[in-house]
Amino acid sequence: MHGRISQLFLINALTCGLEVCLAAGTIYIPPMLLEAGVEERFMTMVLAVGPVLGLIAVPLIGSASDSLRSKYGRRRPFIWVLCMGVLLGLLIIPQTSTHVTLLTKQQQHWLKVPLLVLAICLVEFCGQACFTPLEALVSDLYPGEEESRKAFSIFSLMLSLGGCIGYLLPAVDWTTSDTVVYIGGQEAFIYAVLTFIFLSCLMGTTFISEEPTVRERLGEVEVSKKSEILKTCCCKCVVFPRFLLLRRTFSSVFSVVPQLYSLCSRMPKVIARLFVAELFSWMALMSFMLFYADFVGEGLYNGVPSEEPGSSGRTAYDEGVRMASLGLFLQCVTSVIFSLAMERMVLCIGIRKLYLSSVVLLAVSTAIMTVSHNITLVTIMAAATGYTFCILQILPYTLICLYHSNAQVFFSNDRRIRSAEIQQKRSNGASYPIPFQSHIKSSQSIDLSVTMDPRPAQPSAFRGMGTDIALLDSAYLLSQVLSSLFMGSIVQLSSVTAYMACASLLSVVAVYFSSKIIFEKADTDASR
Repeated sequence: MHGRISQLFLINALTCGLEVCLAAGTIYIPPMLLEAGVEERFMTMVLAVGPVLGLIAVPLIGSASDSLRSKYGRRRPFIWVLCMGVLLGLLIIPQTSTHVTLLTKQQQHWLKVPLLVLAICLVEFCGQACFTPLEALVSDLYPGEEESRKAFSIFSLMLSLGGCIGYLLPAVDWTTSDTVVYIGGQEAFIYAVLTFIFLSCLMGTTFISEEPTVRERLGEVEVSKKSEILKTCCCKCVVFPRFLLLRRTFSSVFSVVPQLYSLCSRMPKVIARLFVAELFSWMALMSFMLFYADFVGEGLYNGVPSEEPGSSGRTAYDEGVRMASLGLFLQCVTSVIFSLAMERMVLCIGIRKLYLSSVVLLAVSTAIMTVSHNITLVTIMAAATGYTFCILQILPYTLICLYHSNAQVFFSNDRRIRSAEIQQKRSNGASYPIPFQSHIKSSQSIDLSVTMDPRPAQPSAFRGMGTDIALLDSAYLLSQVLSSLFMGSIVQLSSVTAYMACASLLSVVAVYFSSKIIFEKADTDASR
């Protein structure tokens, strides 16, 4: 127990560090792009590049981490590679002009904007994609429904704490310090602090030891024979060890693609409903969070981000950005409070009411922000959205753990899919074990007519936990893609108030789809 707690602390430390960097980027990246001369519609498209790359890579990462076997564990190699990308981006963003000057020997060069965009996309993609193996690590440590809810409550708490730090740093005017002036200004100082925080959190992952999970133990017998043969092969082929390793790596990567397509195309109904609800919920929340700083700076403070520093329009915009940072900081404080109370709230209110109330509150809050020009009221509504943020960070992953712990109950409606898979397996001469059969009591009235193999359960034989967690993360990334692609054009045709109006409209749609989520076994009976 103490070992699992220490592992969870180290995982959440990196989670907190990542969120600090991404939260600060949410505040600074739009103004930095607008200051560099990027138009509003193209600015929002740049914000979509990282999520688009994540949308492609995250499902592959989740599926590949389910099957990876290395001396460093299944998840940590992916975490380390993605963190290196975040670190590189943090070093480039504040010093873009310096790097361009060193490369071209010119103060102003066309390369400045592409380099800035590349660094921003690197941080956004690697940072968001890194959450998938981190969440999978948490689910590996705490696979049960109740313990996973507690674990993800702590995960959400540290995520919100990271957001508090990330949003609070830009809210303070650091330019009065001589150290900040020496470093290169407010933005350079903030990114230096972010780099130090992220490095400190990253070093803790070297002490994480991935204990073998139930899924790994069940698969060890099947994998052992293949592993013995492959070591034998490496000993006989000493001359070409790197070639064999490279060949094995490429074959593993390409074998994941058809497997991923099969898993996504045969998505169980419960996962599909949760995915759609998550997509619209995150689209509503992201339409608010990604563009809130621009909304306050231009819409409420009448600032102009493209003006020269020191001008009245730019000063007003910078003041609005700092006020927006305060609003998002209060959002994270709200999320921290609800994360601490989540266990008691679930017991007293229930998962269904909590989830539905969170999207209803988001719809009301963004509607008020659309029509109000009172900065105090808008800030209070921004703080209230922390409840929605907290719910979306905890309950969907708890539901995934619930589905996988009772696969025969929640996946039993997908009989045609199972039957097709079984027939395909048996046509190839392979048997198809029943997932989680050992957890099903004989008194339960579950139709097992499509399965005939009575051997012990192997959960990973059907769907891996990492794959379904990656699908939820894909909904989060897709929400950013869709919001970023269309918001810029909508705002150019109207005003920055359209950010909040679209968020409110999407929240209403999210309420409808959230009511279709399968929260318990009784819902599966009602949906048949």
